Amino acid sequence: MKSNLVMNFEVDKENKTVNIKREFDASLSDVWSAWTEAEILDQWWAPAPYKSKTTIMDFKEGGKRLYAMVGPEGYERWSIFEYSSISPKTNFKHATTFCDAEGNPNSAFGSSYWDLTFSEQGDLTVVDIAINRDSFEELEKIIEMGFKEGITATMQSLDKIFEARK
Repeated sequence: MKSNLVMNFEVDKENKTVNIKREFDASLSDVWSAWTEAEILDQWWAPAPYKSKTTIMDFKEGGKRLYAMVGPEGYERWSIFEYSSISPKTNFKHATTFCDAEGNPNSAFGSSYWDLTFSEQGDLTVVDIAINRDSFEELEKIIEMGFKEGITATMQSLDKIFEARK
């Protein structure tokens, strides 16, 4: 596995946004599939020892993904992605909200608004992610909950999937 893959994580307080830039040693189509297909997402979209379990996956504008991060003792933390914009193999946007198993939002947390852009740079694929919140306080709360550590570990799990395919 390439250990020199870029992972930038920057907090923009003024714009209530986290900006992440992440390189993957895989083709654009493989990286796009990993982010948009439930069978692959469930293999990496949770920091170990958690597992991801998707119950609804409708990757289209106006569609949604309902999934849980399942802990080793079986505890489930549910979230829903609501897809608002999709430009195949280039960009997609979704709102992410903590919810219950039926997709009813947890009002204590608000939503994160993700904007993901995919591009090829040589033999690497770069994913640029902007995650916006309604307030800086909400953004701080998510970061305090371990978002940076969790997303970093999650991206490393995706690296392992690509490495296993080589």
